[in-house]
Amino acid sequence: MTIGVLFVCTANTCRSPMAEGVFRTLARRAGLEQAFAIASAGTRANAGEAPTPAAVAAAARRGYDIVSQRSRTLTREDIAAADYVLAMDRSHLAALRVLAPCAKVGGLQMLTKFGPTPGILDVQDPYGGTQQDYERALDLIEAACKGLLVALAEEAKASIVS
Repeated sequence: MTIGVLFVCTANTCRSPMAEGVFRTLARRAGLEQAFAIASAGTRANAGEAPTPAAVAAAARRGYDIVSQRSRTLTREDIAAADYVLAMDRSHLAALRVLAPCAKVGGLQMLTKFGPTPGILDVQDPYGGTQQDYERALDLIEAACKGLLVALAEEAKASIVS
């Protein structure tokens, strides 16, 4: 059985696609990709849009390929199907709580919960900002995705065996 991981931001064109790409790559490098169903979505996405060029460039510089991803709007079914639903900022967490089935509300989490920097809750939206803004967002995303993989590694290994 696969472990569903869903990353959520606003438009699904920068933060959540970067998180999806980072986590997918880290899982693949760890030999655990088959244990996961990894996706991303946006609370207000324009379905079918490509990630922003700045997000693609920032991700590519670190070895993450997000070129083929396309934005999609978050649905209640997405939340219900995922084991781990991870918000990029508190506004996304609030939107998730409204949309989530009652049984899932308690399991909704901030991605930064898995990062090494206490006190940082939000991955700031780099959209419309500088390349440095994208790099800062990717720093937080990358650190949190590494922590997430560590947190889920045993569960992932067990799902591959069974």
